[in-house]
Amino acid sequence: MRPWSLLSPLYSHCRRSSSYVFAAISTRTTTITTHFHRTMATTASEPTSPSNTRLGWIGTGVMGISMCSHLINAGYNLTIFTRTPSKAQPLLSLGAHWADSPKTVASQSDVVLSIVGYPSDVRHVILHPSTGALSGLRPGGIIVDMTTSDPSLAIEIHSAATSAGCSAVDAPVSGGDRGARNATLSIFTGGDGPIIEKLKPIFALLGRVYYMGAPGKGQFTKLANQITIASTMVGLCEGLVYAHKAGLDLELYLSAISTGAAGSKSLDLYGSRILKRDFEAGFFVNHFVKDLGICLRECQNMNLALPGLALAQQLYLSLKAYGEGDLGTQALVLALERLNNVSLDSAGGAAGSGNKT
Repeated sequence: MRPWSLLSPLYSHCRRSSSYVFAAISTRTTTITTHFHRTMATTASEPTSPSNTRLGWIGTGVMGISMCSHLINAGYNLTIFTRTPSKAQPLLSLGAHWADSPKTVASQSDVVLSIVGYPSDVRHVILHPSTGALSGLRPGGIIVDMTTSDPSLAIEIHSAATSAGCSAVDAPVSGGDRGARNATLSIFTGGDGPIIEKLKPIFALLGRVYYMGAPGKGQFTKLANQITIASTMVGLCEGLVYAHKAGLDLELYLSAISTGAAGSKSLDLYGSRILKRDFEAGFFVNHFVKDLGICLRECQNMNLALPGLALAQQLYLSLKAYGEGDLGTQALVLALERLNNVSLDSAGGAAGSGNKT
């Protein structure tokens, strides 16, 4: 008998056995792969929390610094970038980490939030090809822009993020510095519903979130909000100038109208500040001029005529022309005082030059 004949049965047995082994390995690999993808899908859809999400933040101005502090206090690992490093120092003292560019922030984060000044700033910090956040974000990461900006830019960012395997949400806020400090901001979101649902635990630390629809709808909501605020502020300041000229006690006047139909959030937030000549910015005149300018451009696109918006824009532009762009929006009363050659004093009565005619 040939040696090969003796080995043939053993060879066949081994071949059959190896087939079973490889089949088992293949089945096990498929099971592991399926389990892995199922786990990843579950992770992708579960809400954010300090245990599963690293946060990045770009822009620590008047509102950003308070918003960041809420996230740090809730236990989130936070990496920050701002153009003026000294502004970030209070947050670094709380435990935040510094990064030298938006790209570096994104490379160390799962979700990156930004709140900066102008649409040009938004474009730079998110879309710049070399230093922008999107260039450093891993696939699956999320960009959340909370700046009041152009709806068309929000749509562009969403498209760019999608192409990169990421997600983007526009989430401008209303409530000013006080809302940021007290975590009572209104947050208007546009984007993919499941992504916004995932982010709700983060938004809940900053205020109340409203899902407004597709990409850009958060920005459209904020612009409509600014139109409403602009006309309300004009009414508040004009009412004060009129009451002053009529010789009313302005503190008593504000108290009397605050519980009636003239009552408003603007009156509650800014009425007493105006009487105290407190024009510190909770929201800058310069930024409001920017917002109203965006509103007017959108009105052109929609063939809308909103004369109240146009008037408010001109009054706020006059403040900017007087070098008062870094004051708060309640400084609108200064423009009306100049128009009427009057001045409201800090006590709410008539100033020495207040009754000139």
